[in-house]
Amino acid sequence: MNYLPLKLLIAILLFCLSFFANAQNEPPKDSISNELNEVVINQEKKTITNSNGNIKVDVANSVYSTIPNAIDLLSKLPTVQISSDRESISVVGKGNPLIYIDGQKGSINDLNALSVADIKTIEIIKNPSSKYEAEGRAVILITRKWSKKDSFKTEISEVASFKKNYNNYLGFNSSFKKDKLEWKANFNYNRRNPWENHSIEYKIPQANIVSDYDVTAVSKVKDYIFGASLFYKINEDDYLSLNINGKMRNDTFDINTFTFNQNQNEINNVFTFSENSSSKNFINSFINYSKKIKAIDTKLFIGFQGSNYNQHLLSLVQNNFNETDFELSQNRDQKFNVDVFSGRIDLEKKFKNDLNWEYGALYSAAKSKSNYDVFDYEENQNITFEYYFKEANTAAYSQFSGKIKKVNFSVGLRVENTNVSGKYSNESDNLVDKNYTNLFPKAQFSFSLDSTKSINVDYSKSISRPNYSSLSMIATYINPYFIYGNNINLGPTFMDVLSTTFEYQDKSVKLTFYENKNPIYQEFIFDKGTNVMTFTSKNFKKESGYNIEFTLPFKYKFWENTNSLIFATNKVEDDSALFNSSKTYLYYYSNNTFNLPKDFTFVLSFWGSTKQKEGVFERGAMLIFDLSLAKKISKNWNCTLNYNDIFKNTIYTERFTINTINSRARYLVDANEISIAVRYSFGKVKDSEFKQKSVNESENRIR
Repeated sequence: MNYLPLKLLIAILLFCLSFFANAQNEPPKDSISNELNEVVINQEKKTITNSNGNIKVDVANSVYSTIPNAIDLLSKLPTVQISSDRESISVVGKGNPLIYIDGQKGSINDLNALSVADIKTIEIIKNPSSKYEAEGRAVILITRKWSKKDSFKTEISEVASFKKNYNNYLGFNSSFKKDKLEWKANFNYNRRNPWENHSIEYKIPQANIVSDYDVTAVSKVKDYIFGASLFYKINEDDYLSLNINGKMRNDTFDINTFTFNQNQNEINNVFTFSENSSSKNFINSFINYSKKIKAIDTKLFIGFQGSNYNQHLLSLVQNNFNETDFELSQNRDQKFNVDVFSGRIDLEKKFKNDLNWEYGALYSAAKSKSNYDVFDYEENQNITFEYYFKEANTAAYSQFSGKIKKVNFSVGLRVENTNVSGKYSNESDNLVDKNYTNLFPKAQFSFSLDSTKSINVDYSKSISRPNYSSLSMIATYINPYFIYGNNINLGPTFMDVLSTTFEYQDKSVKLTFYENKNPIYQEFIFDKGTNVMTFTSKNFKKESGYNIEFTLPFKYKFWENTNSLIFATNKVEDDSALFNSSKTYLYYYSNNTFNLPKDFTFVLSFWGSTKQKEGVFERGAMLIFDLSLAKKISKNWNCTLNYNDIFKNTIYTERFTINTINSRARYLVDANEISIAVRYSFGKVKDSEFKQKSVNESENRIR
């Protein structure tokens, strides 16, 4: 049955209702008539708030706290999109964001190791300042919970998830605070059975090859997630915190691939079966120290962080040509390990007349090792090699901010030096050897028209470096003609962005122009000697575009609503790719929360996009609906029922032509889910004589 007309009708009705309800709200008076000696406000806290186009989500006090993992949580937020392989995050119109957890830079591995029960708020910052690394046009800032009173509290959560297969998530989260000392610990055990499917059709005219395949994988995954942290508040202004968290993942999965391949007059139908076992382990630790140097009235922050990620994949591959017998093809043993260390120092000096000077420095170093060991049964030979990679980044920044009359401003400059080298173990010369220094200016100006209206102008230059995972030589064997691989020669992407925002109350409209040099996208490489196609990544020539973003939250009685509309035009270009048309498409998001009697909360949310034509790439339209019903049974018990992707529409389609190879891809994500989450909490909270302004100063340290 075609549900598209019904889905579009529901979406249109909800948007119309939201605008009608918004019209019922009486707008606040301007600053002239708003001068009162005393104002008493009694208002419930909103789940999603908007300020200058930046979205902040209250996770701890909403149904979002029942989502079993941080990646799924982010996928529910406005403008945030998760890739079909769950290995990357993007913000619509901004690309891949930086991830910060309590003031320390993180990665998707940190998110996988983070317990949702430990998250207080998530903020999507679309105008990051120079304090952040120049690597990104947006920042996802995650703030964890800290207590303000002496307490002991433990939460036990259980989520039963029904997709194509059953999944189970069990979590324990505990915290203890006494006077100035607080510790936290969490442990989660997940048993998941994810299902995934994708298919690709492609043509290679110069070799007269036509081929398509359909691949399905079902995994049995065990996740062990753990974390512990210690927070010591030395005095009203100073604190010391330590944290360690990690994730251990073990999974076994079979991959079944059906392939049709026609090479000139030779036709083969191949069934490929591979048995795989994989382990992925990640551990991360950091220490933060904050002190106010009263002699010079300056805040000092020092942080150190270290992490390790290692992956081991074993695969045994068999092929069956034209319904004959299975024959062993390859035995693959692949390993990848990366170690990262970073240290930073930030200082903040406040002057009279609302002037503020922030400056600091950062150093980070990474080294990785990739092992590739494959035995080819057909050729009766063993192929082995090792690849080593090192990267060091040194950065310094300075930023002035303040207010002159009705104009708020922030002007900053960041300088970064990057030194990169990479080589195979059996070679004396480096395959990759780069050393470059770049300047990254940023400027923000905000003009206040009155107490309800303002205009903001922002400019930034930034950089996006390839993920460390691209350095891995781990490749996925799909069939005798197709392999997924990485590109160790990827370079950084440089981005220039100019935007302006008009804000009225908590609503905003934002216009953004951008141009990216050397953006990273996918490409095909065909080996004529082996007739094998490799799907990998490369730096394209450039990407440019503009978008208009409307953020429209409101609250009417028991109905809280957040709408996000983005009209985007994006153009990707490269000499090796066929350029098609570039047209404006629409991304839309709506979250509707209904606070019902007897402690019931009902949430209806939907998001989607129209068909995207971005020069080289053409992607299909999507529309996803989710439902949630939460009930606070008692002081200690909470229960939530979720129904995600109601119409089973999480399907990604993509078409493009590169290196004269035409392709059409389709990815099916098992997102249709019914889940039941139960959370039980117990403990004791009592008043403390110890006073504090903010336990976690890093919440506002980096903006």
